[in-house]
Amino acid sequence: MASHLRLHLAAPPPLLLPHHRRRLHLRPLARPAGGGPSLSPARAPLLPLSRLLLLSRARAVGGGAEEGAGAGLAEGEGEAGSLVGEDSAAFRLGDQSVVSWAYFTVILAAVLFALNVLWIDPGTGVGTKFLDAVGSVSDSHEVVMLLLTIIFAVVHSGMASLRESGEKIIGERAYRVLFAGSSLPLAVTTIVYFINHRYDGIQLWQVQGMTGIHELVWLSSFISFFFLYPSTFNLLEVAAVDKPKLHMWETGIMRITRHPQMVGQVIWCLAHTLWIGNSVAVAASVGLIGHHLFGAWNGDRRLSSRYGEAFEVLKKRTSVVPFAAIVDGRQKLPKDYYKEFFRLPYIAITALTLGAYFAHPLMQASSYQLPW
Repeated sequence: MASHLRLHLAAPPPLLLPHHRRRLHLRPLARPAGGGPSLSPARAPLLPLSRLLLLSRARAVGGGAEEGAGAGLAEGEGEAGSLVGEDSAAFRLGDQSVVSWAYFTVILAAVLFALNVLWIDPGTGVGTKFLDAVGSVSDSHEVVMLLLTIIFAVVHSGMASLRESGEKIIGERAYRVLFAGSSLPLAVTTIVYFINHRYDGIQLWQVQGMTGIHELVWLSSFISFFFLYPSTFNLLEVAAVDKPKLHMWETGIMRITRHPQMVGQVIWCLAHTLWIGNSVAVAASVGLIGHHLFGAWNGDRRLSSRYGEAFEVLKKRTSVVPFAAIVDGRQKLPKDYYKEFFRLPYIAITALTLGAYFAHPLMQASSYQLPW
């Protein structure tokens, strides 16, 4: 006897954008054999839209039942006009809590203070000893640069891979604190070492005096941060003020590439390697690009494990290579697609990126003060 699963929705799913809303036509639940009661619509569980694609149905085949994963998808769920993921960079001022942002400010100040005392300050922190230990492996700045990048990558990606298990043991917020507390010091050390030794390698080419190169590098670096940013769409989750979640974003920059952080890092590395043109820059870029290529594969694996069939639908209509899904027609852009970028998070990243550019001399001066 064939059985069917059904899902009753009292209202359109909240994750659908206004221009994406459509009525879902869902199949009724067949009454069990023998006249037993069926599931009452009022008591049917409401699932997130990303979980709808996990519905399956059994169908009779030669008198037996065969499970068909995804066979019971509601009409329209897999089409390009509806979202299976989340609306990225959505920010509504009315939803913000002053208390939450006050907590965020306090936590940020505490983290920076602890980072300075426990890691950065040569008198009290262990960062200098850590770097000395890594530097003792080789006198080559290229080798040390690559080792620092590999150590960061192993810790960062390793803890990301263990996230689901770790959260079950100590909770989402505690694991986020552990994750950030392990990754942030290593990232700071790698960045400072790169700034301090970026011109110490073998000069491979010199194009800084060529017309248009500065403008090309500046523009490429500026664009790269629009791709790099989506990994931190919700800063309150980064600080564990809000409960951290593994998000499956779908709108905005995700329509261009579903791995924007990897793309942004590749753009940034290529731009800076072109500008500096030496072996240290090449070593840093090789390490960072390799790490983010692995992160793209690992990210897909983790999302597939968490969201199953929903992610497979998203994967089919997005691409890793920027614009590839748009060009071949798998990604259908809405007419008002540009509105997905006219949001406060993107405006903020524009201001912060411009600020970081003009603050380059300050960042370099701060790095030079450390014996790294």
